[in-house]
Amino acid sequence: MSRIGKKPVELPSGVEAKVSGQTVEVKGPKGTRSFTATDDVNIAVEDNTVTVTPRGSSKRAKQQWGMSRTQVANLVTGVTEGFKKELEINGVGYRAQAQGNVLKLSLGLSHEVNFDVPEGITVTTPKPTEIIVEGNDQQRVGEVAAKIREWRKPEPYKGKGIKYKDEYIFRKEGKKK
Repeated sequence: MSRIGKKPVELPSGVEAKVSGQTVEVKGPKGTRSFTATDDVNIAVEDNTVTVTPRGSSKRAKQQWGMSRTQVANLVTGVTEGFKKELEINGVGYRAQAQGNVLKLSLGLSHEVNFDVPEGITVTTPKPTEIIVEGNDQQRVGEVAAKIREWRKPEPYKGKGIKYKDEYIFRKEGKKK
């Protein structure tokens, strides 16, 4: 039995969910999101809860049960609170600046990097060394944050580069004389 799959997903006030076939559509204050489940699970909306149950007792049905419930819970979280990734920039002269739909990064390269922010994602820079990526789709927020980080990954000697706020950089000792 899936411990995660057993729990129903509560719908907060102002959030609506519709099921048509295997597709769940959730509407909330931050937009509309949808998810199409496999044929191994049943999805039902009763009162203010969404429940996911497996069809049969096959291994695949049990695997899809917990995963589908988590996907529906992420839809609800996305349309109510949204998702957020925070990045930090370390290094002399390294900075970021958000201008409309473009993020300008100065990362010690011979040129400035202009990163085009995809639709549905907002990027803000409260300080020149902080980047906040927000949106209602967890996967896309993580993907955009990873693409920004990819321009200059943190190095282990001085820790220069772009890192996640909660990330720990394993430091190495330099050469000995």
